[in-house]
Amino acid sequence: MPRSLPPLNALKAFEAAAHCESFTLAAERLCVTQSAVSRQVKLLEEQLGVTLFERGAGRLRLTDAGRRLQPVLRQSFDRIAWTVGGLRDHEAFPRLTINVPPTFASRWLVPRLGRLNALHPDLELTVTTRAEDDLTAYSDLDCAIRFGDGEWPEVEATQLMQESHVAVCAPQLLAGRRGREVDLTRHTLLHVLRGEDRFHTWEHWLSAAGLDGVETRGGMEFDVLELAIQAAINAVGVTIADRQMIQRELFRGDLVQLLDVEVTGHQSYWLVTRPGQAESANLALFRRWLAQEINDPPG
Repeated sequence: MPRSLPPLNALKAFEAAAHCESFTLAAERLCVTQSAVSRQVKLLEEQLGVTLFERGAGRLRLTDAGRRLQPVLRQSFDRIAWTVGGLRDHEAFPRLTINVPPTFASRWLVPRLGRLNALHPDLELTVTTRAEDDLTAYSDLDCAIRFGDGEWPEVEATQLMQESHVAVCAPQLLAGRRGREVDLTRHTLLHVLRGEDRFHTWEHWLSAAGLDGVETRGGMEFDVLELAIQAAINAVGVTIADRQMIQRELFRGDLVQLLDVEVTGHQSYWLVTRPGQAESANLALFRRWLAQEINDPPG
């Protein structure tokens, strides 16, 4: 059966305007005039019988109908670009090889790979977590996700998301107490190592919470956050963790937050590539998908 679709130019104009939140910027992106973009979007709205943008002073705002249409078009155009890129370049490899920190892999990336595979089933992915897989020396890597301040002169870094620290433990450890009723001097503090030293997340959180007299030099140490989180789940002690890494446990009640205190971390997760590296179609697709998951996560 023939497909009943609006004109491609109208769909492209809407997708660009939705991405840029501006007819003018969309026109620059598509190399057409602003009036052409506006006219194509209006044509699409008339054909669909819905309003896609709220037009007013400042940037464009999507309506509910626009928000439903945008991700479908974005994903479809991404898949078309990826497939066409592969047809043009017979030497292109469909497999994308990335290196990521272990905790980020197990707690953030892997739970979302089903959605990536559903959207882009032809994309083959290799994920490694070995610390020795250096992007500048390991030729098989296409990109990496790194944790830090982004100041790495040998790579190009794009910030993905910043840490947001909360103090958590297993509910049975609190014996019904919450908030400032909890005496942290009576609990084991769980720390994460950075090389031979510790991250200073406990000190930063205690200062933000206004809690004095808590000794932070003792406790247990782990070389990855995942182990500290597992220790907290098993009621070994209390840890400071990035909220984005423990959302499932907080939702299920496996972990509880001690106080309504959240501290923005000093470091972030970054997508890093080699300087001057030509971005393949599959790397561009993966970069767009990461941004979509971070900025517009499924409800």
